Amino acid sequence: MRATLVPLDGGPTVDLAKDLTLVGRNEDCDLRLDHKSVSKLHCILVRTEGLVLVRDLGSTNGTRVNGQRVRRAALLPDDNLAIATFRYRVSFGGHATAAGDNSESRNSAPGE
Repeated sequence: MRATLVPLDGGPTVDLAKDLTLVGRNEDCDLRLDHKSVSKLHCILVRTEGLVLVRDLGSTNGTRVNGQRVRRAALLPDDNLAIATFRYRVSFGGHATAAGDNSESRNSAPGE
C-alpha cells in the first residue's frame, strides 16, 4: 500500500516508503522538518495495510489529527495531520499531487 502526505501549504509530497518513519528536527529522522516548532524527535508514523498509525513522542507543540491533539491515532484517507506547524493531508494508493511536486521531502518551514 502506498501512503503519502500531501502538504496543505504547498511543497513536495512526502512518500511514506518505509514501514516506520521517524519525524522530527534531528538529522537522523527519516522525515526531517527543520523548524523550531518541531521537536527533535516529534512523532513516528507506522504504515500498515490500509492505514497509517501516528504516535506523538512527547513533542512540545503536539501532533494533531483533524484538528484534535493526539498521543496516538489511526490515519485514514483524507485525514489532516499537523506536525507542529506543518500540515498534511493523508493519501493512500494513487498518485497524489501538491504544488506541482511529487518528490520525497526533507522539508524546511513553510514560507522559508
